[in-house]
Amino acid sequence: MTFDLNSAPIVFLAWERGLDLPEDSLLSELRNGRHSHPVESNELTFLRLWDQSILTGPPHLLAAAEKYDDDELSDHSTMLRLTKLDGGRGLGTQALYYADDLELHQPEHTVHVSTGDAEAAALESLCPPDDVNDVDLTHRQHKFTVMDSGEPDAGPLACSAYAEYQGLVAQLGTLVAPDSRRQGLGRLATSIAAHEALAAGLIVQWRADINNAAAHQLAVSAGFSVAGLLTRISLQNRQTRHK
Repeated sequence: MTFDLNSAPIVFLAWERGLDLPEDSLLSELRNGRHSHPVESNELTFLRLWDQSILTGPPHLLAAAEKYDDDELSDHSTMLRLTKLDGGRGLGTQALYYADDLELHQPEHTVHVSTGDAEAAALESLCPPDDVNDVDLTHRQHKFTVMDSGEPDAGPLACSAYAEYQGLVAQLGTLVAPDSRRQGLGRLATSIAAHEALAAGLIVQWRADINNAAAHQLAVSAGFSVAGLLTRISLQNRQTRHK
């Protein structure tokens, strides 16, 4: 695992901006405990990072959440019960992993990598729709696709791509062709994209559903450190009222 906690303030700053929290609200309160931020939103979000937790959403839901501890709010079912009258629809609970430095492993053979959109799209056409939607290569601007050769008609094997988040963090995702899985290609593509992001001065972030054992294994094998959980609930009734 390669994450120095001295880099944690950068991660907190990225989330502070991403969740539209008051300036320095997390960085000035690096302490144990929960930070609640009321916002008129169509979503209730609970974030746990190291020894802090952040809850954002409509004021009445934040008040109702006071009776629950952090472990309970990390439970997707608790959040659904809490938002039942608001038409809560679960968006899942994801584990969060970070890396600010990774050991460089040189592959034993030549690796052909494409940074084009077409090769990533070709890979998506080979994969199940759920996997494609989960990784969402299309909206990750920086793509690194491992190809089966250096020839013009080469086919894609795996792609790892990242999108910048708040100019501080690289949100990474990896997709592997079904026939190429369990061969270490996901780890290879992830390592390539992660090192490119680190070279750009970004901290690498990996998000994976807590029930996705393969994604967890890939994150750990690539050298990421687990840092927390993110649980999100969409508030359907509020969306209807705001239309």
